[in-house]
Amino acid sequence: MRKVIGIGETVLDIIFRDDQPVQAVPGGSVFNSLISLGRTGIKCTFISETGNDRVGRGIIRFLQDNGVDATSVNVYPSSKSPISLAFLNEQNDAEYIFYKDHPNDRLEFAYPQVDCDDVVLFGSYYAVNPVIRPQVQAFLEHARQRGAILYYDVNFRASHRDEVMKLTPNILENLEMADVVRGSSEDFQVLYRKSDPDQVYRTQIAFYTKKFICTQGADPVELRAEGGLSKHYPVPSTRTVSTIGAGDNFNAGFVFGLLRYGITRDMMERGLTEQQWDLCISCAQQFSADVCQRLDNYVGIDFARQMGSQME
Repeated sequence: MRKVIGIGETVLDIIFRDDQPVQAVPGGSVFNSLISLGRTGIKCTFISETGNDRVGRGIIRFLQDNGVDATSVNVYPSSKSPISLAFLNEQNDAEYIFYKDHPNDRLEFAYPQVDCDDVVLFGSYYAVNPVIRPQVQAFLEHARQRGAILYYDVNFRASHRDEVMKLTPNILENLEMADVVRGSSEDFQVLYRKSDPDQVYRTQIAFYTKKFICTQGADPVELRAEGGLSKHYPVPSTRTVSTIGAGDNFNAGFVFGLLRYGITRDMMERGLTEQQWDLCISCAQQFSADVCQRLDNYVGIDFARQMGSQME
């Protein structure tokens, strides 16, 4: 059975509306994706770290309860688990404040089993953090050598704007290793001071990878790929409660599509057909639309079961 391996941060998201806390849920970009995939019944493993406190223990229990293997989550006795405050505005988009109390970043883990055509999901600051970069890069190279598909979500927040120059070499290495790259127009505005998908693809992405997806909130999803394929996908109108997990679950849905439709690393290297792109992006948009209708960071149990039944 093919599986999904994610590498990323864990955090407790405390969600505010009108400056009042309304929800507290385990989070982290790749974490959110894996919870949604785990709920569909897909075999998932998460590589991460957390503190040895009530929050950290709750996060590990939550992973296990949702079918995600947490044996590669390292628990540091002297660390407190990170906290994120997410303030929703009138459009239900979030502004974030992060609190992290790790004495220093470390990443110590035994490699989980990686097999040909597994999918490795990575991204955010965790994928470029200089302190843990050697461990992250070594695992990504190992996964690529083992024949896995690598999906990179840029997810570069404005809070790290002043580090762009320092982190650019790590970002470029990620682009080069990835089979598929997704980012939002906001990511590229922070990184490159441009958000037009054609400009970003032509000047920053295409040299490293040909498979590029740009999400733009309520505006159409833009795809650029081999053979001059250029396509946009309108975003279905959705009653939005929160957009916090929208991008993470777009990623989850796309990865779900790769597995559901039997897309292998060999197919990726040859180039996907337009129909294969359509199918995977349709799954991505379904996952994203579902999570936007809830305060949680992951798709609902009923939706996940319905999607999972299509894998059988």
